[in-house]
Amino acid sequence: MTDTRLIAVTPARARRKAAEAPERSAISDADRRRPSVKATMTTLQIAFFSFLVIAGVGPILWLAKAALSTTQDTISQPFAWFPSGIQWGNLTAAWEQIQVGRYLANTAVMALGSTISTVVVTASLAYVISILRPRWAKFLSGAILVTLFVPGVISLVPLYLTVVDVPLVGVSLIDTYWAVWLPAAANAFTVLIVTRFFDEIPREIIEAARVDGVGPLRMFFIIVLPFSKSILGVIAVLTILNSWKDFLWPMLVLPGSELQPISVALARIAGKTDLSLQMSAMLLGLLIPIAVFLIFQRQILKGVSMSGGIKG
Repeated sequence: MTDTRLIAVTPARARRKAAEAPERSAISDADRRRPSVKATMTTLQIAFFSFLVIAGVGPILWLAKAALSTTQDTISQPFAWFPSGIQWGNLTAAWEQIQVGRYLANTAVMALGSTISTVVVTASLAYVISILRPRWAKFLSGAILVTLFVPGVISLVPLYLTVVDVPLVGVSLIDTYWAVWLPAAANAFTVLIVTRFFDEIPREIIEAARVDGVGPLRMFFIIVLPFSKSILGVIAVLTILNSWKDFLWPMLVLPGSELQPISVALARIAGKTDLSLQMSAMLLGLLIPIAVFLIFQRQILKGVSMSGGIKG
């Protein structure tokens, strides 16, 4: 009885110890215990950490400070700590005078439509390539992969001309949200990520469903989608963040002020509005993507690790 338990427990302990073993580095454990090396490593760690905090959080903190300061303070003493006091009224003034709420609503509509179109097109294409696997699936996958090597600036003019006069339909999508939603759906990077995720679904489940007479459309909804909630959630969060900060394409296809997102609207009114109100409007526009990142940071990091695997 005792021997049987030992045989069952020993491999598990060995695997746990192997997993918990410290990673080897360029500096040995003996050198790390030396006072000079220990002091140098601590100094370097503090320096790198401080640099990362200043580079990452510093601009956001300065924006918050400028948003709650007067214009004179921001211009004359940009790094002083509220010499005229905290101006909480800047936020309400920016909300009312610049109509931040309306532009945030436009941005939310733009991001939501881009997310839905991206998830639908990405999941459909990945399902065809990875699960249905027609004869031309490899050609389609290669064609999608090739588009990753085409710089976005090169395709900007053809894409704009297509939106101005849509082929076969002959209508213009300029100054409509469709001009943003439809190009956002064609994202080769997300297609490849989801395709790779679909490849990991056990083929036995797919084949068993086919034997039971499950059709392709029903298989997509009752088998593939439930398996793919995590990766599609990651794609949705990344698309929301990218749509929120997008500037160039919305500026080209949404020239009217009624539908413009906050990124384009703030640039348009930059020369006509008080600096403190501009900063307050920027801070208000930044709060939502920061909140989305903090809530879904684990899923975002998971998506970044998946993208790194594909690139490698």
